Amino acid sequence: MTLRGFLAFVAAALWVFFLAGEAVRAEERQAPSSWQQIQLSFAPVVDRAAPAVVNIYSRRKVQTRGMSPLFDDPFFRRFFGDQFSFGVPRERIQNALGSGVIVDADGVIVTNHHVVGGADEIRVVLADRREFDAKLLGSDEKSDLAVLRIDTEGDKLPTIGFRDSDDVHVGDLVLAIGNPFGVGQTVTSGIVSALARTQAGISDFNLFIQTDAAINPGNSGGALVDINGRLIGINTAIFSKSGGSLGIGFAVPSNMVRSVLAGIVNTGHLVRPWFGAWGRQVTADIANSLGLDRPVGVLIEDVYRDGPAAAAGIRIGDVILKVDGQTVDHPEALDYRLATLPVGDRTSIEVWRKGRLRTLTLSLVTAPEDPPRQTTELAGRHPLDGAVVANLSPALAEELRIKRFQPGVIVLAMKRGSTAGRVGFSRGDRILKVNGRAVASVGELKAELGSRAGRWRITLDRDGRVINWDFR
Repeated sequence: MTLRGFLAFVAAALWVFFLAGEAVRAEERQAPSSWQQIQLSFAPVVDRAAPAVVNIYSRRKVQTRGMSPLFDDPFFRRFFGDQFSFGVPRERIQNALGSGVIVDADGVIVTNHHVVGGADEIRVVLADRREFDAKLLGSDEKSDLAVLRIDTEGDKLPTIGFRDSDDVHVGDLVLAIGNPFGVGQTVTSGIVSALARTQAGISDFNLFIQTDAAINPGNSGGALVDINGRLIGINTAIFSKSGGSLGIGFAVPSNMVRSVLAGIVNTGHLVRPWFGAWGRQVTADIANSLGLDRPVGVLIEDVYRDGPAAAAGIRIGDVILKVDGQTVDHPEALDYRLATLPVGDRTSIEVWRKGRLRTLTLSLVTAPEDPPRQTTELAGRHPLDGAVVANLSPALAEELRIKRFQPGVIVLAMKRGSTAGRVGFSRGDRILKVNGRAVASVGELKAELGSRAGRWRITLDRDGRVINWDFR
């Protein structure tokens, strides 16, 4: 066969394969061939899941002092503080609307913390229109989740089963069920558009399931379910510039929901494992310098000497790659993975150290209240008059969401109109020295402030910056 003949043969063969491929693709794109195919619907999924989704109405009393409600708006007060808070206090009712999910037939309901937080009254309306007063069993601001209970006098309620949120994939079909804008129970459909989304800035544990199923105000606390009607997340927030859905909604993964639910229902309060180490996301440059083939994991920059991370053998410079077999790509993922694990157990930590993979065992324990906080309101002729201070312990640092724990004395609050507030002290300031003398406890601080000096020099740590203030 000549070269020209061979090339002609190859071209003909490729054309045949192309036509065959087109025929297969055309066959895949067939129109519905039966009435049954046209009738395919999500209705059976909705029939299973929707009865377990409830409407929640909450009310709370708030005090107002301004001449206009504008003065009590959090955005306004962020910039102007309390300088416009004058006049006779007036009481008004603040209403909130949201959704919830029945997770136990005896009346246990999961919703968002921001739906019921601080509420004086909580009313739950079932899908069959029955109404109940609800009791708040517990609320967790860090995950933006809350657990309620209603008394059905023995009646069993429909529930939604949980699905492992680590088994969810981008592209999975999902339904969002809730009460948007108070119009009544509504179902929207979409897909999982992203996983482990961390830039939402909604809660401490920023690791959300993202969906394009329409979520609007009032959907908060509602269910995100798969095509089998199983719960994969609690709808929590949307990305929007107008208040309406733009196709970017966020849900708290079901594994976090299950962890919070178990803690609150079983023990009456929520406790989480404490890691005792802090780090940052690995960049491409860091990965290259450490011999990693790609930027992944959390580079440990600080380890508390008496914490569980130190006991497990974790060192500064280690890169945490996996927790309990799950990959962690950034500090938020590390926090999330640890928060979903039960206190009292152990888990495996995979680290990269000096070019080698190592597997360590971490004990899951709570942050200790050591030293005792000894909360104290300071009074006297000194710059910290009216400040409320406490000994900073790992447990208190966790409560205050302080990432890098260092012992010392921390400012918790200032009385309205106090000297401490007027001269510029802020919540979160850590007092280091008074007149050049280090203070490591509330007792030492009180002793130094009791010296009645005519001139004061206070050294404090504010967000990692050391500040020296002189007062006369």
